[in-house]
Amino acid sequence: MDKVILIKYGELSTKKGNRNFFINTLSSNIAAKLSKYDVSIKKDRAHMYIEFKDSELDNIRRDIEKVFGIHKYNIASIVENDIEKIKDVVLKVINDNNPKTFKIETKRSNKNFPIHSGDVNNVIGGYVLKNISSIKVDVHNPEMLIKVEIREKNAYVYYKEYKGAGGYPVGTQPIGMLMLSGGIDSPVAGYMALKRGVKLECVYFEAIPHTSIEARNKVIELTKKLAEYTNYINLHIVNFTKIQEAIYKNCREDYCITIMRRMMYRIMENMCKAHKGFAIINGESIGQVASQTLVSMNVINSVTNMPVIRPVACLDKLEIIDIARNIGTFEISILPYEDCCTVFVPKHPVINPKNETAIIEENKFDYKSLIDEALNDIQTIKVRAEEKEFSDLL
Repeated sequence: MDKVILIKYGELSTKKGNRNFFINTLSSNIAAKLSKYDVSIKKDRAHMYIEFKDSELDNIRRDIEKVFGIHKYNIASIVENDIEKIKDVVLKVINDNNPKTFKIETKRSNKNFPIHSGDVNNVIGGYVLKNISSIKVDVHNPEMLIKVEIREKNAYVYYKEYKGAGGYPVGTQPIGMLMLSGGIDSPVAGYMALKRGVKLECVYFEAIPHTSIEARNKVIELTKKLAEYTNYINLHIVNFTKIQEAIYKNCREDYCITIMRRMMYRIMENMCKAHKGFAIINGESIGQVASQTLVSMNVINSVTNMPVIRPVACLDKLEIIDIARNIGTFEISILPYEDCCTVFVPKHPVINPKNETAIIEENKFDYKSLIDEALNDIQTIKVRAEEKEFSDLL
């Protein structure tokens, strides 16, 4: 019996005039994700169909469950549009699973099929009852709900429905530049941006020798986890050492974090312009640390005109941790390698900074030339989920 993975679009189906763009992007993303398998992908405005080899099904399911844009999917039997053959397939499915109660639910989009949906339910249900004496119909709470979809070329029979990743296909929104630290929050923010269709690039600020190569490798591993939800992600590594040292040498200690974040935002704006990014994305959560009070965010944000997207801004730490566990980043994030945001934290950072004070403090050193130097010394790694080593920088 031939089978197919039947993809259901969900939110994509609301896109009206743009629907084809979203469907075509999803199709391209699925094709890229499944390129190592022997599959055939077909699509229409209502569904996508993936033909596969039985031996590869488990691995294919594992991969498509990380493709955003899939609302639900089913493993469906392909049947000719012939009521007798549909009856036989349904009977076999029930015999293979041996439920005590069942229900048939038919959707007939092919209006040329001679039997109406309700009548199809009755015909198939009666056939099952005639051939299996121990089974009963339960229209309210059946042990097995069998769905029959009668479409233009074939009918599809299935009974299990699997949840997809949801959201929009990656690439239906342009590039967003994620400030990816080694912490718990920023990978979750990246995941949530990917889920809304954003094509993600990551930026990591390192301050060697104050931060370690292990901290960089930790961020690479986090990027690999995020890359499981797309084709690949470019990771840009910014040498932040001279800027950070100048801040802590010249500025008031309580303003150091504020000034550091302002420098990062200036660099991020330049990187957005260089890489056609339309937004800065980060893992800031309101009130979690001194630099994430609304007053601090306002002062830090004032140095850029770029939109700053904070996907986890209104989540508490436990909610963020739950998502991090689900996407596999939590255990990496808690590895004990500090990034430049934590290595020089002052004892009493200002929580209500003033913009005019920040300007005075940062003008105590020539930050513009240091920013230019950092921008000219960026290393970029193309990160794929399955790669083990990254010996070549772009």
